[in-house]
Amino acid sequence: MQVAIDGPASAGKSTVAKIIAQKLDFIYIDTGAMYRACTVIARSHHLDYGDEAGILKAIDQDGIELKAVNGEQKVFAGTKDISREIRTPEISANVSQVSALAGVRAKMVILQRQMAGKVNVIMDGRDIGTTVLPDAEVKIFLVATPRSRAERRMLDLQERGIKSNKTVDEIEQDIADRDYKDSHREISPLKKASDAIEIDTTTMSIDQVVAAILAKIKKSQKKL
Repeated sequence: MQVAIDGPASAGKSTVAKIIAQKLDFIYIDTGAMYRACTVIARSHHLDYGDEAGILKAIDQDGIELKAVNGEQKVFAGTKDISREIRTPEISANVSQVSALAGVRAKMVILQRQMAGKVNVIMDGRDIGTTVLPDAEVKIFLVATPRSRAERRMLDLQERGIKSNKTVDEIEQDIADRDYKDSHREISPLKKASDAIEIDTTTMSIDQVVAAILAKIKKSQKKL
């Protein structure tokens, strides 16, 4: 079974997807982390974030891998654990540019589909229901106000121990800017699939969002 969860930055996709994957014993794939890893690789190779050929070559050299370590998903570039590095403000500010590169998207989509394989999978990102897994049995599109997402991003950075000099207002503007870039890029823009179920998480708790999605999944499972 394939479950696709899409939506803008900090709408709660990864948080709820991880919980649901654990509850259902599905494989969880964080595609956003993969594009962030591409951005980290570009920076580590001192490449311009628009240098498609250079970034593709660097990705081939380093490789990107998602590994389960002590029950937690970790992201590796080569042998280096970059799970913390991919969440830093600099990477957040530049991942939209890297993820908009056609060659990078094509490479990541191939990897994502290979990972999905023939197992039960829950995958989150921007274009899962529209491009990566268009035949997914369950498609969810999470939304929330920019302000609530900015507050979540600030809290997430604090919990990860990542320092940021930005105010909530500045983070909110960054999120609004990224929404625009993600929804207006030429290749696989952020867009709700026609058959996706939209859930506004602005005033919902994590448990409420998880329960709502689980109900949709179980309803779909009965039909299989």
